[in-house]
Amino acid sequence: MRPLKPVPTALRVLLGILFFILFVAGWSFVTFGGFVSPLFLASPLRMVEEGWSLLTEYGFMADIGITIWRVLGGFVLAAIVAVPLGIAMGAWKAVEAFFEPFVSFARYLPASAFIPLLILWAGIGETQKLLVIFIGSVFQIILMVAVTVGQTRRDLVEAAYTLGASDAGIVKRVLIPASAPQIAETLRLVLGWAWTYVIVAELIGSSSGIGHMIVDSQALLNTGQIIFGIIVIGLIGLVSDFLFKEVNRRLFPWSFA
Repeated sequence: MRPLKPVPTALRVLLGILFFILFVAGWSFVTFGGFVSPLFLASPLRMVEEGWSLLTEYGFMADIGITIWRVLGGFVLAAIVAVPLGIAMGAWKAVEAFFEPFVSFARYLPASAFIPLLILWAGIGETQKLLVIFIGSVFQIILMVAVTVGQTRRDLVEAAYTLGASDAGIVKRVLIPASAPQIAETLRLVLGWAWTYVIVAELIGSSSGIGHMIVDSQALLNTGQIIFGIIVIGLIGLVSDFLFKEVNRRLFPWSFA
């Protein structure tokens, strides 16, 4: 238990599983023990029953699929725009001076505040939902990538100039390779945030998706289905996070040494 001392992988997995066991045990205690009304909090067993009903009778897998598609679509669009712009801002201070004030201003604007405007501009179809995720992600990625590139070790840059590298070569062969692992980590973190934006987008003006199911379940006071939808979001996010980590580990093994 010393500060910053790593723990074995097996122990890390065991401790993570132990927390979930204790969480479910506490949840079971307050629900099965009658301390909380089922109207306000369904028991774990009831949640599983409602979830199975959603999957087998109400086509919830289609809702899960459309939500995943929305998250990936909006996130990929944001990354395509944000990563090059962030690299440019980190590499060239004139570009940073031009864009940074607006990006810093825009990143504080909640994506949910744009939903009424986006519905007016794009309707209630898929474009509106993709734009909510795009707006919620793009400015965060831009600024985080710019900071990462701007913090590249100066000795690497000076060494490259000494060896005859051009300005474009510095960006291509020094700044981008040195920043790539942290840029990938930034994308992993923002992907998690994108999940919060898609649910907000689906809560309003949507006829499909996990968020839409949660709203319908709330109208029916079905807390079992609501909790199941929340857990599904968490599980998908957890799986995507592990996959992102594994891809990053394979692409940039030196950063995990």
